[in-house]
Amino acid sequence: MSKPLFEQIVTDHGPMVLRVVRAVVGPHDADDAWSETFLAALKAYPALPDDANVEAWLVTIAHRKAIDVTRADARRPTPVGELPERPGPEGGRVDGWGRGPDGDPDLWTALKALPDRQRRTVAYHYLAGLPYKEIAALTGGSADAARRSAADGIRTLRRTYPVHPADGPEDGRPARTAPTTTAPTTKARTGRTRGVDTR
Repeated sequence: MSKPLFEQIVTDHGPMVLRVVRAVVGPHDADDAWSETFLAALKAYPALPDDANVEAWLVTIAHRKAIDVTRADARRPTPVGELPERPGPEGGRVDGWGRGPDGDPDLWTALKALPDRQRRTVAYHYLAGLPYKEIAALTGGSADAARRSAADGIRTLRRTYPVHPADGPEDGRPARTAPTTTAPTTKARTGRTRGVDTR
């Protein structure tokens, strides 16, 4: 089985990577992180095994680029005085997870308020679809810790992310909501679990 052309990789996975970096670094730095991710991926692509999980590979690169962006932001001088918010592009309204050109400023505000680990695990699991074991390999810790971090992040988002009536079904768009999770149920003595995502 031969690998697809790199252009096809960008077409197939580019939107997912953009959603992930928007959630992790915010809308203002997302384009730079996305570009850096695919530049690095282009250089490394010839050495990628044919049977590699391309989606997980791209998220790993995006994770590293997001760390670079975060560190660069920390080194930038803090501006003095208040500046107006930078306007986003007009039109192109999207759903709450930033699947479009202008993202969702309310969602970014809610995501930015999350602790860094929770924000990353929410992005990597719910936007990129990575299993918790792979998220743990990226962020450190165990799969259980990543699962707990994502659950805590989603719980906080449900509390802090506003759902506007104007975004409801009456105007033809789905209401904005955070993704749902299945609450685990555990048999205490046997240690068996039901309804737990063990990916």
